[in-house]
Amino acid sequence: MFELVEIPVTSLANVRIGQAEDTAAATGCTVLLCPAGAAAGLDVRGGGPASRESELLRPTAAADRIHAVLLSGGSAFGLDAAGGVMRWLEERGIGFDTGAARVPLVCASCLYDLTVGSSTVRPGPEMGYAACENAGNYRDGCHGAGTGASVGKFRGMGQAMKTGIGSYAVRLGRLEVGAVVALNALGDVFDWRTGREAAGMLTPGRDGFLSTEGEMYRSGKVVKNKFVGNTTIGAVVTNARFDKTAMNKIAAMAQNGMVRAIRPVNTTADGDSLYALSVGDVEADLDLVGTLAAQVVAEAILRAADSAAGGYGLPARRDLPWAQD
Repeated sequence: MFELVEIPVTSLANVRIGQAEDTAAATGCTVLLCPAGAAAGLDVRGGGPASRESELLRPTAAADRIHAVLLSGGSAFGLDAAGGVMRWLEERGIGFDTGAARVPLVCASCLYDLTVGSSTVRPGPEMGYAACENAGNYRDGCHGAGTGASVGKFRGMGQAMKTGIGSYAVRLGRLEVGAVVALNALGDVFDWRTGREAAGMLTPGRDGFLSTEGEMYRSGKVVKNKFVGNTTIGAVVTNARFDKTAMNKIAAMAQNGMVRAIRPVNTTADGDSLYALSVGDVEADLDLVGTLAAQVVAEAILRAADSAAGGYGLPARRDLPWAQD
C-alpha cells in the first residue's frame, strides 16, 4: 500500500523553476524550464486569457514537446518576457531542430496585476531571461508571477486582499505530482478541506469577509468591466510518462482544483489557465494523476494565500487575525 507524502515542488526532477520580479512595480514572472523537453497540455476556462504558443499544445500540432512554461504578470504585455526565456534557451542549444536553427518552444500565460503597483511597468525579455538565470530560487509568496497578485476584487481594489504564488507536491510510490499556481482571482479563496474562507473580498472596514457570490447576487447588475480582477494561472508537473493528448486531459482534471478553492471561478474577467507537464517515465494511471493534480492545485492555491505578505495597500491573510481562525 502506498502512502501519500508531501515533497517540495523544487525536488521534482527534469524541471527547474526560476523567478524574477520588480517589487516596486508589483509585477514579476516565474519560469518552469524543461531543457530535455516536456509533453504538455493546457486547459483554459476563463474568458479573458493572455497566452502565447498555446496552439502548440493541441494534439494535432506537430511538436510533441516544449521547453518552458512562463507564468507572468503584466497582463498581455507580459507575454514579451517569453522572448527572454527563448534567448536563454537558445544560448544553450535548447530547442526544436528546424535544420537552420534550434527554436525553443516556450508557452506563456499572464495575469492582470496592473491595478496593484505600476500600470506601465511590465515583465519584458530582460525579466524573463533573469528568471531563467535564477532557476532554483523558487519560493512561495509575493515573488515571481505572484508579486502583484490579489483576490476579492468584485467591489474594487479597496476591498481586495493580497495573495501571491503557491506550490504543493506529493509522492505516491514512485509517482510524483506537483503544482505551482499564481493566485489572482476575481473571486474568493476557500480551504478545500474545510470549506472555510481563507482570502477574498473584505468588508469596507476590513473586519470580515463579504461573499463575492453573495454580492453578485445582491447587485444583479450588468458589470461591463471587471478587469481589475484576473487571472489565476499555473502549471502541474508530473514524472508520469504521457503524451500531450493525455496531458491535456490531466490539465482539464487539474482545473477542478481551482473549482474547489475559488468561488466564483472561470468568469469572463478571469483568464484561468493551467498547464500540465510530463517530465518523467513512470508508468501511471491517467485518472490517478489527474485526481492528484486537482488536489495539489487546490492546496497550492491555499498556500498562495497563506504565504503572501501584505503590501501596496492590500492586507494579506497573515495580517488579519480574524481571517486565520
